[in-house]
Amino acid sequence: MASLKELRNRIASVKATQKITKAMQMVAASKLRRAQEAAEAARPYAERMDSVMANLGGSMLTSAGASPLLIGTGSEQVHLLVVATADRGLCGGFNSSIARIARLKVQDLLADGKTVKILCVGRKGRDILKRQFADLIVDTFEFTDVRRIGYAQAETVTKRVLDMFEAGEFDVATIFYSAFQNVVTQIPTEQQIIPASIPERPADAGEPVPYEYEPEETEIMNDLLPRSLTTQVFRALLENAASEQGARMSAMDNATRNAGDMIDKLTLTYNRSRQAQITKELIEIISGAEAV
Repeated sequence: MASLKELRNRIASVKATQKITKAMQMVAASKLRRAQEAAEAARPYAERMDSVMANLGGSMLTSAGASPLLIGTGSEQVHLLVVATADRGLCGGFNSSIARIARLKVQDLLADGKTVKILCVGRKGRDILKRQFADLIVDTFEFTDVRRIGYAQAETVTKRVLDMFEAGEFDVATIFYSAFQNVVTQIPTEQQIIPASIPERPADAGEPVPYEYEPEETEIMNDLLPRSLTTQVFRALLENAASEQGARMSAMDNATRNAGDMIDKLTLTYNRSRQAQITKELIEIISGAEAV
């Protein structure tokens, strides 16, 4: 059994840890509000972009001048997986859940004889995936010095992806991130970004509204496709930022509660040990007095 001094030291250590986890929970709650607002504000823009892409792209899939970003290269042999995670840990299963679906995708593609390349956005995803697929990771983006994820970071990632695509380094690109729902629910998501995934019109949407575009549809699409790609990456990063803070807030709340339970158990053990020691000393004193 541990001595009273050891128990006191353990109680003090757990209390210090509890203060840290409580502070991290409060910081995550503060950051979550801003990240959630940013993610929710970006959704209408991304949805409108999808609507425009559906109107334009649907009629251009069979066009002779369609961009490879829209129709692809004609092959699906080389796949690029953009795995977006966090740069920091202590956020529960947030990073591991995204890495898990990416790892399963890699395994399925390799089993089908495909070539896979991985582009990591976030240090934690790289650390997880390099244990098994270190030779497949082509680059990593870290934003540890960025206080709030912005459009500039999405442009940096998109530029790297577009440069690789124009150089013929891959045929299909897929991004992995966590879609934010609420503090306790974040959904690991897989989304194909190259070739562009044209959303289907709902069955109850009625006939499409005819538009006359100026300049030509092909010219508009060539300019719109890179913007749409950046928008999708930006949305994924914002959803990830909100999901990370939500997961961290939940994890730190659980850690704080667990620390409280451990403190209660250690305090009970300490009091019992102290009472047993006092009782033992009293018995020794009484026994000694009776012997005299």
